[in-house]
Amino acid sequence: MRQLIVLSGKGGTGKTSVTAALAHLASGDHEIVLTDADVDAANLGIVTEPAVRSRHVFTGGQVAVVDADLCGACGECVEACRFDAIAMNGDAALVDGTACEGCAACFHRCPDKAIRMEPEDTGEWFVSDTRFGPLCHARLFPGRENSGKLVTEIRRAAADLAAQEKREWVLVDGPPGMGCPVIAASTGCDLALLVAEPSISGSHDLERVLDTLTHFGIPALACINKADLSLEWADRIEGWLGERDVPVVARLPFDRSVTKAMIAKKAITEVGNGPLVTAMRELYEGIEDRLAGRG
Repeated sequence: MRQLIVLSGKGGTGKTSVTAALAHLASGDHEIVLTDADVDAANLGIVTEPAVRSRHVFTGGQVAVVDADLCGACGECVEACRFDAIAMNGDAALVDGTACEGCAACFHRCPDKAIRMEPEDTGEWFVSDTRFGPLCHARLFPGRENSGKLVTEIRRAAADLAAQEKREWVLVDGPPGMGCPVIAASTGCDLALLVAEPSISGSHDLERVLDTLTHFGIPALACINKADLSLEWADRIEGWLGERDVPVVARLPFDRSVTKAMIAKKAITEVGNGPLVTAMRELYEGIEDRLAGRG
């Protein structure tokens, strides 16, 4: 089993469109498992139209609960809470569950032992079937924390599923940025594909995510999406990546048909043709060679 993650360092680079095209191309040659690791705003399902096979509750934290019968209304918990999640309500304290961060400062401060910490369901994750193969994806509830932990949960589920069903590839649509969710999504991957945007912000964010991958020893390839929108920045990014020994496997041209494909719930390689699809195929072949040890 080989695991590939697609990352960008920022949102809006076309990372999911690239992932969908790779899923379509790879599924013709390999048995694959897909993973949408952007649990805050998962959208790989827009293209893959998943049919849910199983649903699971995610418990990602804890929340303080006050026993009004034990509460002496001393206000110690209100003073201890740094998130203004507790207020006095008559003769007892009351916790605002949406503001509570689960730090347990109030629990340890309460002289009456009137506060307990209860597990909190903060999301759900799914195993679904798509035309490309199984998809592991998730939804973090609005305002909830521990997205990195939820990413770890679905990454583990995808790897287990690939092992059970003897599938060759796990293809991960990674989260944007370079924080905890990216680290959780990248762990255990054999290769990262960086989708670069030819702009100042794209270059800056690409540098940050590459530094993260380098720190964890994950090798990388790159493609420059919509490269013809700024050939100057495309050249700059390719030159800089060359200095970091990161090959640019393909330059993907801007093509309005990508939007039409998304509206049709298809990968661009399923419905399109022309220079973009040709470049996508070159990108896929370069990745396949690298994962097979040929490049």
